[in-house]
This record gives sequence, structure tokens and C-alpha cells, in this order.
Amino acid sequence: MSGSPNNLGAFRIKGAGRLTPARTARFTFDGRSYTAMEGDTVASALLAHGVHLVGRSFKYHRPRGILSAGAEEPNALIDVARDAARRQPNVRATVQEVFDGAKIASQNRWPSLRFDVSAFNDLLSPFFAAGFYYKTFMWPKEAWAKLYEPFIRRAAGLGVAPTEEDPDHYASRYAHCDVLVAGAGVAGLTAALSAASTGASVILVDEQPEVGGALHFDAAATIDGQNGYDWAQGLAAKLKAMPNVTVLTRTTVFGYYNHGFLGLVERVSDHLARPGRDLPRERLWQVRAKRVILATGAIERHMVFANNDRPGIMLASAARTFLNHHGVAVGKNVGVYTAHDSAYEAAFDLKLAGVAIAAIIDSRSHPGDAVLAEARSLGIDVLTGHSVINTSGRLRISSMTVARNGGSNARKIPVDALIVSAGWTPSVHLFSQSRGKLRFDEQNQRFLPDIYAQDCVSIGACNGTDDLSDLIDEAIAAGGGSLALSGENRFEWTGGMIGAAEGAGPETVVKAFVDFQHDVTAKDIRLAVREGMHSIEHIKRFTTNGMASDQGKLSNMHGLAIGSEMLGRPIPKVGLTTFRAPYTPVTYGTLVAHSRGPLFDPARRTPMHDLEAAEGAEFEDVGNWKRAWYFPKRGEDMAVAVNRECKTVREVAGVFDASTLGKIEVVGPDAAQFFNLLYTNAWDTLKPGKCRYGIMTREDGFVYDDGVVGRLAEDRFHVTTTTGGAPRVLHHMEDYLQTEFPHLRVWLTSTTEQWAVIAVQGPKAREIIQPFVEGVDLSNEAFPHMSVAECSVMGVSARLFRVSFTGELGYEINVPADYGPAVWKAIWERAEDMGACLYGTETMHVLRAEKGYIIVGQDTDGTVTPDDAGLDWAVSKKKADFVGIRGLKRPDLVRDGRKQLVGLLTKDPADVLEEGAQIVADPNQPKPMTMLGHVTSSYWSENCGRSIALALVAGGRARMGETLYVPMKDRTIEVEVADMVFFDKQGGRIHG
Repeated sequence: MSGSPNNLGAFRIKGAGRLTPARTARFTFDGRSYTAMEGDTVASALLAHGVHLVGRSFKYHRPRGILSAGAEEPNALIDVARDAARRQPNVRATVQEVFDGAKIASQNRWPSLRFDVSAFNDLLSPFFAAGFYYKTFMWPKEAWAKLYEPFIRRAAGLGVAPTEEDPDHYASRYAHCDVLVAGAGVAGLTAALSAASTGASVILVDEQPEVGGALHFDAAATIDGQNGYDWAQGLAAKLKAMPNVTVLTRTTVFGYYNHGFLGLVERVSDHLARPGRDLPRERLWQVRAKRVILATGAIERHMVFANNDRPGIMLASAARTFLNHHGVAVGKNVGVYTAHDSAYEAAFDLKLAGVAIAAIIDSRSHPGDAVLAEARSLGIDVLTGHSVINTSGRLRISSMTVARNGGSNARKIPVDALIVSAGWTPSVHLFSQSRGKLRFDEQNQRFLPDIYAQDCVSIGACNGTDDLSDLIDEAIAAGGGSLALSGENRFEWTGGMIGAAEGAGPETVVKAFVDFQHDVTAKDIRLAVREGMHSIEHIKRFTTNGMASDQGKLSNMHGLAIGSEMLGRPIPKVGLTTFRAPYTPVTYGTLVAHSRGPLFDPARRTPMHDLEAAEGAEFEDVGNWKRAWYFPKRGEDMAVAVNRECKTVREVAGVFDASTLGKIEVVGPDAAQFFNLLYTNAWDTLKPGKCRYGIMTREDGFVYDDGVVGRLAEDRFHVTTTTGGAPRVLHHMEDYLQTEFPHLRVWLTSTTEQWAVIAVQGPKAREIIQPFVEGVDLSNEAFPHMSVAECSVMGVSARLFRVSFTGELGYEINVPADYGPAVWKAIWERAEDMGACLYGTETMHVLRAEKGYIIVGQDTDGTVTPDDAGLDWAVSKKKADFVGIRGLKRPDLVRDGRKQLVGLLTKDPADVLEEGAQIVADPNQPKPMTMLGHVTSSYWSENCGRSIALALVAGGRARMGETLYVPMKDRTIEVEVADMVFFDKQGGRIHG
């Protein structure tokens, strides 16, 4: 082996790889300085210096080394820092590129990586078998809070989360394209060029810094007579120059969602030593694609054998990548253990680079003839029908123990690295996220895409297409273009296995690791089956196999095969665990982007917010809205202020900011027909200039939202919704309009923030607003309750509603939002002179409860029908159809004894019930007591001189006058079931 200058590492091979020695970077690992080449990952740079030990496992704290060269890495998780504030734990060393000045640290060890006190756990492993946490920490009960939970929380996780505020910024971007190609290997590049040649807009995405995929390690492949990697770089340059193509490297497609929506994360500056202040650290791409081409390749599997986790043991493709791309040898005397031909090519490359190959151990009796012949021509010792049954070495492998399959004689072979391959698993994660269904390829023991749920296609290795020439043809066809390309592999690969290898079978108790990060062994999976876990999902959770940060990319198939063997059922019958987004870990910063600090949960303020604040308003959060809660005068607490406001509104008047109500403009010749289908009551009879209260139900018949709808013209309606319900009601409407009623000529527009709404309620409401309103006769005869008119207020175009949520004479003035403060100020000046008050949401709640008006979401809970809420009068008995009509006819929704909304009066008028309190018939009933219902709304009513409450009670309306009980922690409160209307039962005040 011909070495290179020591400052770049003793294992750096001169002339090998694609990096340039002239460009270097200095970094530290656990305080020790190293030099790397620009383009090195942390993993390749450490290996160049002979460093294999990079971490400790989660449970046993066993020494762990670099296993892979890509995103599937389970062991080499590191802490990367630029300074105290710019630090990120759990970064994969195989993905993180070295930058000058990087401070790299190992994780999950104390006091040092070489000497970790917690490695004592390995000796206690018999006590830490799979599922031990379900059987321990049970007693003594008092120890949980003081001992067990604190211990578990300290032990949880691998890295240490930063405590400083993140000074970096993150970006987000939306994009649309005709075709998105995930993966820029041979298949992805070819498909992208094919699609682009048709004129389609194409986005090509790959997680690596440069395109090429498997060509990073496969130096023998040729395409159109060129070296494969060189061909890939040339084609990438061609694609970047095309105006209809976007090429995104260092970008991972982490999620594939409904309707061609994909989430991408781009690492913009993590690889730069001094990124510009204008550069985000990462960028979130949210892409909507007409078609998706999945060219995500395949992931090499490790071999499952005794002590297969020692540093220095890695995947054969990783060793090839480090050699052919980074110019680094993973050892000086390398062993090979395989069940697949691909590992032979790694041995050939290493041998030709001057690295000694101790032996190729092949568990198969008959490897591929071509690779076997090549191995012999290179003088490499090949032991077919043999297995590695153990390894030795404390902090790095020093030897492998080899025996003939089924034999008893074993021999040790010294090695300083061992590369392994059990074959390749197609990367079907994104396909499965798209809700596609897989089929099991019995011959090759792998799952492949079968039934597609979206407009996408899988090509290349992720589709089980192994031959390079077939792969190119498949990619051209997927892109829809016409290209002339040819490719050739040096060898045709055969073989592969899943499950435990020789020496790690059911009769053994060795530690043969399936999931490296979580220390899950083959015997753990067998134990799970013996414990009764017969579903693969249960096995996964019992053992935590596949639940680490690599999400089982290496371990799932092995775990599935071992479980299948123990259960005696074929793999397709055992099933497959669910593939969920994200494909690889995504930082919170990327997902949050600009939504930090005040932008994390943006506050919505009404146009009158500042004026209300100047009047001393206390505000409450209602969703994102800041709403005036109450207006205390000097010396008043909340209770006193609310009592005053309630009395004033009933006796004089009150001014209320109702701008937060949801508002939707519904326009079109079929608008009334649309309302007939969406609401429970009839709308054909509603004349322009009139309003109607409407109930909206879901398909199951339960109340979804309510509100007042005003008809402005034959084809135009002004819809109000609850404050919190505006977005979901608009979505509900759009959903049905687009999917169930697309024939209707109706258009929807959210106008919540376009209108400022000033509600004036109380006996003097008409007198207060009359001087400001032009174009409307406000008399009872001309403009009765539930009327609406377009008019002018202070010369401003307005919509005036005569509606009330207090039971008093009331008006709601809608003016364009920009004019809201001026109109509000003028109305308030006149109202104040007349003895009226400003009131907030708390008073609004009390006043509406006095009249028995419900609030959807407070007095309903998702299981309440209109009849349960006392609103059966709002359900048309004549309409043939509306959303929820069939649900309302279900036997359970019309049975006797359902919970119904009623009023409650406490025996002691001074007792105010707690909202959410349970209600029982017999307070002395032994536990568990029969709960009849719960309190939904409860207040002190100054106007009634007592407490009032609304409650959902089983068979409530049949219990009028009955005494029930509300058990509290310190006492039991007697209540009487009453009518929901507590004030002005005849309802005359609303008509002024």
C-alpha cells in the first residue's frame, strides 16, 4: 500500500480517490487535531488517520465504529460545533462534510471514549434483555418519581441537546414541477434527462454533495464508454444548464405525502467553514409534483454473527466508497465476510490499491463464477461454505474466527478490518410513504414496489432492477423521452441472505447484533417471539429494533427474517413495519424556518386592538387572536369588572369587538343550493336582506359549527362562523364543493380579516348607532331582528346585521378593516356619553349563557347532535339530503338516554361550579361511580343574582327539576336540572 503525507493520514492512498490534496481542512475530534481533504466526510477523514472507534452504543455502551458511508449509519453519531452556540448533536459522521475549524466530539460516553464507565452495562447484559423495561421499575412505587424516572431521563438519548439559542437562520421555499426525481444515481440522472428532453419541468434531488449514487464506490461501471462517475458529473452539468431543470444536491427527500406533495431538506451551509451571513443553514423545500420518479437505490445489509459490532467492521460498499471516492483504505489487512458477490468487488479494489486481503469468507457454497475466478487470479484466498463465527479485539477488531458451516473446527485469522455484505435491500421508504403496497420477491428475499397509490414510478435498484443496461432502459421509459444510452457492469451479482448467519442461530446465546444503535441482537428478537410478540410491529416495540435514528434501514429485514423463522411463518405473512417520514432525521430549525420568537405563534390582532388596549383592556388568547377579555376600571378585579359590564349591557348598552368571528363570502347562482346541502336547515326560503342561524354537521351527524348567515342577494351570502372554526369551516366547504358537489357554480372567499365588526348590544343600541347609519330605516318594522343591509356608516360602505348573542336588541356593524378604528372610536364616544360600556369576551360568555346560547366546542364535544344541544328546530324535516342526514338517523343518535344540554342551578346560589366537573345521581355510590355527564359552562350571573351553568346530562330534558350531584375534591354540590334559559325567558328584549 502506497501511503501519502502523514498529515493527511497514514491510511490515505496516494493517487486513489477523487479529492484534491491541495485543498485541506483542519478539525478536531475529542480535542485532538486532524487534517482532512476538502470533500472528506468526518468518517473518511478519521479513517484516513486510522481512527475507527467513534462512539458507544446506547444500552450496553459497547465500542462502535463506522459501519457505512451514507445516511443509513447507526453508529458514528457525533456532535458537531463551530462555537458554543452553533452545536448540533447526533450528526452522522458519514454525511457531515469536514470544514476548517470544525469541533467534532463523540457522544454517549464518560469520562472518555476509550474508557467509558457505563461499559459496565455490557457485563450486566443478561439483566438488560429485550423488554426488561416492561418488567422492572415497578416497585417500590415511591421509587419511580425519585429514582427510576430521573435515572431513565438522564440515560435517554445519545447526544446532549444545546442550551444556547440557535443563531443560524433557516429558509423555506415552495415549488411546483412536472417531474420530481428522487435520487441522482444512474437511474435518476437518466430519468431526469429523459423527462427534461420532453420539455417537462424537472427537479432532481440527491442527498450527497455530488451526483452519482452507487458510482461513488462502483469504479468499474461504464456508461457510453466512459467511467461511470465521470459520465454522471458531465450529465449533471448538462442538466444544470437546462432552463427547465433544477438540480439539488445535499438535499434529501424526507417525506412523500398525498397528492404529489414532498418535503425536501437542503443542507445549504453545513459544509462551509465561513458561511456568508446571508446564507441559511438549511432550507425546507415543499414541492408539489405532477409525477414522481423514485430512484432511491438500495442499502447494503450487514451480516448477523457473533460480536459483529466491533470497530473496524463495516459494509463492503462503505469500504469501496472510502477507497474509490475519498482515497482511504479502511485497514492494512482486511477480511471479507459475505453472502453476496458485491463484496468481492470491494476486495478486488482494495487488493489492487495495495491492501492485503486476509481472506474472503463466503457463507455460500457456490458464489458467482466470475467473481470467484477473479479472486483466484488476484491471489485472494476464498473460503466458500464458511462463516465468521466470532471476532476479537477490544477497541478495534484484531481477528476473525472462521469455521466451515456445520463444522466444529475453527481458526483465527488476524485482521485489522472486516468488510461484510449480506446483500442489498431496495430502498422503498418513499414509495411506502406514498401509500404504495409492496410485494415480496421470494427468489431474492426482498420487498419491491407493487401497487401504486399516486402518480409515481420506481426505477433502478429500489425497483429490484440490478442489471445496468436494464436499469438505463427503465429510467428512459420512466422519463418519457427518447435517449440512446448503454451501460455495463463488470460483474453480474448473485446471492444474498437475511437473518442470522452460522453461529448465531436459535441454539446460541451470542451477541449477534441486528440493530447496532439500540443493541438489539438476534436472541432479543427470538425472546420477543417467546414472550408472545407475534406481530412484527409488536416485536419492533418490544425489542426497539428499527426504532433508532436510522429507522431500521439496516436492521428491519434481518429482524423480520429472524422473527419469521421463530414464528414458523413465511415473511409475507409476518408483515412489514410501517415506513414513516422523515426518511432521515430533520432538524427542528429546518421545519420551523422563520417561525421563531414572535413568528413562532403569530398573534392576530383586530383593527381595534390598540384602541382597546388604551381603554385598559385585559386580553386573552383565543387561538391566535388577542381578544379583549374585560375592561377593568381603577380598583376592579376581573369579577367586579365583568359583573359591572354584564349589568350595564342589560340596562343600557355595551360595545364589543366581534372582528374575530370567521367570515366567508359565498357567491354564485347555486349558492342557496350549496347551503341546503351543507347546513341542516333550509335556505331556499331565506330572502335577500334576511339572516338565518345555521347548524353545520359532519357526515356522522354531530355538530361541526354554527353561525349566522346573511343573504345579501340571490347569489351572495355572508357567512359567519365561530372564531376558532373559520379555517376548518372554509376547508369543510371547499372539500365538499370540490369532491361531492363540483357541479355547483359556487365560489368561496375568506373575508375574516377584511371586515372590522363592532357589535352594539343593549336597550339603547339603536339610539347609539342611529346618527352614524345612512341608507337603512332602523325601526323594528323596517329592520327587525335577523335582518341584514348594505349601507353607509360615517360615509363608509358597511354591512349592518341586526343580530344578537346577548338576547338584547343588537347590531353588528361590518366596515372595511382599515376604517374599523375610526368607526369604533366614534361609536364608543357616543355610547360612553349615554352610559354604555365596553365589554369583553368574558362578559359575552356570561350574557350568552344567561340566554342559553351555546358555543360550539365548549358546550359540544364532537359527540353532540343538534337535538342533544336543544337545536332540533334548526334541522329541516323536509329536505331530502344534507351533510349528516344519514348520520342523524343512526339508532344510537336517536335512542333515549343520550346526553342532552340542560341548565343547572346550584342549591346554594353562591356556589359556582367548575367547568368540566362530573355529574352523578348518587354521590354515595361505590366507585367506580356512574357519571351522567359534565358541566360545559359555568358563571356567576350578576343579572340573575346567582350562579348559572350549562351541562350535558344523560336524558337531561327528562330530568327537569331533578336533584343531581357534582362531587368535588373537598365537598359535593347539589344541583337542580333546569331550563337552559335563565334570563328573559319570554325573549321579548331581543326585539327592542
